[in-house]
Amino acid sequence: MSAAAVAERATHGRQIEMNEFTVRGKRVVVVGGAASGTAAARLLVERGAAVTLTDIRPALDQGPDLAALGITLALGSHSEALLAESDLVVLSPGVPAGQPAVAAARAAGVPVIGEIELASRWLRGRVVAITGTKGKSTTTALTGRILEAAGVRALVGGNIGPPLAGQVAGSTPETVHVVEVSSFQLETTDTFHPWIAALLNLSADHLDRHASVEEYAAAKSRIFARQTERDVAVANADDPRALAMASGGRARVVRFARDAHLDEGVTVADGWIVDRGAGGDTRLVRTGDVRLTGPHLLADVLAAAAIARVVGAAPPAVAGAVASFTGLEHAMELVGEIRGVRFVNDSKATNVDAARQAIETFGRGLVVIMGGRFKGGDLRRLRPALASRGATVVAIGEAAPLMQDAFDGAAAVHTAGSMAEAVRTAMAAAAPGGSVLLAPACASFDMFENYAARGRAFKAAVAAMREE
Repeated sequence: MSAAAVAERATHGRQIEMNEFTVRGKRVVVVGGAASGTAAARLLVERGAAVTLTDIRPALDQGPDLAALGITLALGSHSEALLAESDLVVLSPGVPAGQPAVAAARAAGVPVIGEIELASRWLRGRVVAITGTKGKSTTTALTGRILEAAGVRALVGGNIGPPLAGQVAGSTPETVHVVEVSSFQLETTDTFHPWIAALLNLSADHLDRHASVEEYAAAKSRIFARQTERDVAVANADDPRALAMASGGRARVVRFARDAHLDEGVTVADGWIVDRGAGGDTRLVRTGDVRLTGPHLLADVLAAAAIARVVGAAPPAVAGAVASFTGLEHAMELVGEIRGVRFVNDSKATNVDAARQAIETFGRGLVVIMGGRFKGGDLRRLRPALASRGATVVAIGEAAPLMQDAFDGAAAVHTAGSMAEAVRTAMAAAAPGGSVLLAPACASFDMFENYAARGRAFKAAVAAMREE
């Protein structure tokens, strides 16, 4: 399929719903001054709203720039009166929907939506939305690469890269917005309507914020809520729960699977990733050309290929983009080798299932640096993978005592008070030919600003040890 044909397919049937939603002259409060919140505030001002941005921090780095745009800053706390007296509240994903001032606004009848919901109401292009417990960022980034190789004007953002609110000005009917969406973003959606919605997998996560696994799954399922028969749901056939959630909507379901047999969909056969249909297998890319570490990342490649094929990408575009894609920073990233010991940074493995998949990529002689702020789940599920590899665990952060209890008898557990100490302890425990893996199974916020800062600290500690 030519680039022009792919672009035409990507825009076919798009209804321009720049519709009747307006904020002109309205009092809008944006809650949360991180990237999503500031992007939403800027967009709202451009659309004629009187905007107040509130944050619990006493100062924002972008404060002067925002004030210069006419945005009022209310810092240090969230005022219930401020929110309750507004015409609209827009939440950043980092702000819990049940936060007291937000709950008071809802009780007063004020509409509360998220930044993704806000931006989507003004997009002119079509939306490809990707969610899941693990693999969202890799799949989103690779999907964007494949579509670009196929000649599609693809903008990548959302929970990865630029906020969706920052893409509105550049949105055209020909644009495909490839958007990573988290449960935090999805739970504040209402009219959000992806043309293609992908659910990669589902396991327990974010139970420090969601009341239960069921509540977490319900937030994820909102990705399919507004889809119609003209839309497509892409789902992992290796994950029965994810497949059932995708199949419960009205959209046509396209499957991908690394292990399960598929009569139709994107899968692996005879050393190739193939698009299987009634006419047989269309070869897309050799599995040997995939440059990502770990079978779970191969599943992300299958998902990206399935999405891109729905858009209309031809096999050469898929093959070229996959073969040149070396992965994302902090996702099974090979940092280097010291005296025969490999160091791998998977700081994005922030939940139990993600850590398990990372651990299962390696053989015996593994040392795993784990810990941080625990988000819920069952750490004991990691015991078989650790025990079968004779692994050693170096535990850090608030969750270190939990890990000592959970892994007792399955793995030797050491503790460390800093990332530098953890890397040194891991190196001392590692044997030549072994690996040191950062797979925290936890959030980073007890010791670091975010997972990226944690990953950079790991890499800096490895680099310092290499210099020595």
